Amino acid sequence: MVKRILATLTGLCLLLALVPASYADGLTVEPDRTRLYEGEVLTVTVKGTMKLDINLSNLFNFDLSELPAPDIDKVKPDFEILGQNQRYSIRTVNNDMVGEITWTYQLAPTKTGKLTIPALTFKDSTSKPVTIEVVSGSPPDQQNSAARDSFIELSADKDQVYVQEQLILTIKLFFTGNLIRGELSEPEDPDTIIEPLGKQSEYTRYRDGIRYRVVERRYALYPQKPGELKLPPIRFEGQARTPEGQLKFLRDSQEFFAVTVKDIPADFTGDTWLPASDLSLEESGLPTTGKVDTGENLTRTLTLKASGLPAETLPPLPDKAPEGIRAYPEQPQRSTDTTPDGLNSTLSQTTALVPVQAGKKTLPEIRIPWWDTDTDTQKVAVIPATTLDVADAGSVTGLQSSTSAPPGGVSGSPNGQSPSDTPDPDALKGNPTAGAPGYWPWISLGLAVAWLATLLGWFWSRHRGAGNAGGDTIEEDPDEQWLFDQLIEAVRHGSPSVPGLLTRWMQRRFPDCDFRTTDDVVRFTGDATLRIELERLQAGLFAPDGERENAEPDLRALSKALEQLRKQKASREKGDTLRPLYPGNLSSG
Repeated sequence: MVKRILATLTGLCLLLALVPASYADGLTVEPDRTRLYEGEVLTVTVKGTMKLDINLSNLFNFDLSELPAPDIDKVKPDFEILGQNQRYSIRTVNNDMVGEITWTYQLAPTKTGKLTIPALTFKDSTSKPVTIEVVSGSPPDQQNSAARDSFIELSADKDQVYVQEQLILTIKLFFTGNLIRGELSEPEDPDTIIEPLGKQSEYTRYRDGIRYRVVERRYALYPQKPGELKLPPIRFEGQARTPEGQLKFLRDSQEFFAVTVKDIPADFTGDTWLPASDLSLEESGLPTTGKVDTGENLTRTLTLKASGLPAETLPPLPDKAPEGIRAYPEQPQRSTDTTPDGLNSTLSQTTALVPVQAGKKTLPEIRIPWWDTDTDTQKVAVIPATTLDVADAGSVTGLQSSTSAPPGGVSGSPNGQSPSDTPDPDALKGNPTAGAPGYWPWISLGLAVAWLATLLGWFWSRHRGAGNAGGDTIEEDPDEQWLFDQLIEAVRHGSPSVPGLLTRWMQRRFPDCDFRTTDDVVRFTGDATLRIELERLQAGLFAPDGERENAEPDLRALSKALEQLRKQKASREKGDTLRPLYPGNLSSG
């Protein structure tokens, strides 16, 4: 057994250590056929011979790169070289050792017509040119796709779409045998957004009694320009082993049919073009009765859902509130769900609403026009206007307090009673016992004591506040704290809501001033860092894509500047207030 292994290794080493002599005996090129159809693979066998000089001195200094080979690259660009291999054999001719090298190439024609394998050279030998005819179509016995070793099928759910409308492309690769290697190209187009719809699926199908393995891929295509969508051909190249153990090359290509892309309809009235198969707008969080109190914290959530669109295309939802209701919107939440049937997206906007004035307050109607691609008509998703009946929480609390007589009494009544609880003089006349002392003196005494306690507490808090007036302590204001937290969170994410949140927080933090824009804030603070980072933030949000890299703000520096600003006193000297919005030196004319 050992001797056999040594003999095999010795023979292999001798074969690899062949050093070519100064002459070559010949070079031949033999294709397996001279006529084939496009998509088929041509097998070309090239044979060369040379004299061998074998000795022990070169046995162990052999370099594989020194092995001779014909200049096969000459077949490009008419042919694509898919694969190659080579083998050696040795024979004796006139007492000389002659080596024969055989190269086998798999060539795929790149076009139809008469193609030429040019003369190849090997050492001092040159082969003869060979002409190959490539015919379009498929062989008569393989015109039925089920008779081929591999083929591609392309399909789409529509033959025409609107610009930015979803088009589902399905690619199916059918092949026989055990696939060893394979490459299936992806669809691509510079004017189309292409999203894979999950992982590829694999299964088996029978075609005309032949069992095929199938690889299926699905894509969502969004053409960005009207006109005609033409994709490059989808190509497949691979190797498979037959049940008999033979290795065969698989190659096929299929071109996707042209799809008409229509422009946005002239009768569409919306500001944002939304072509979808379905779209809905929902609202939650508001009381069903519509009755709320001042100071009550409401959480309103608007949810926009669309089928056939990515979440990035959904427009921002309005967060305006009527006068008398403060609105604090959170960052919008976008999500896209990928399914085999396309993309489903959701945009959720949560806003905290705090009524601060009593009366009837109406949240305006919300309308989102969109285009129904199934019915080819415009539709509108609507949330009707909602009227909230806001009650004054202070008056309601006072009415309840007069019954239970808590400390401090009720404003407007010296003894803590509401006007409705004051004894009627006419009623006293008709009731002799009504004016009796009874329990009223004790109630009055209790209210007086409570009022004195409240007064002492007020003086104590006043004195304590004066003692801290010179420090940097921030006054406790839940609304101001909530607004500032929202602002810092928006800054960390570089959100476009930063300017609006900044002016609303500044108005709350410094109520003696009038802030309308971020320029007012910058003028008020005089902080150069705040000015620079705000300018960079807004430039980054609204600059063209190619210029955004030069407008990246330092969000950490911006957050630090805002935190320093918050430590300043809420009440400023007169000279520190904002300058008038319209200075007197500007004429109206």
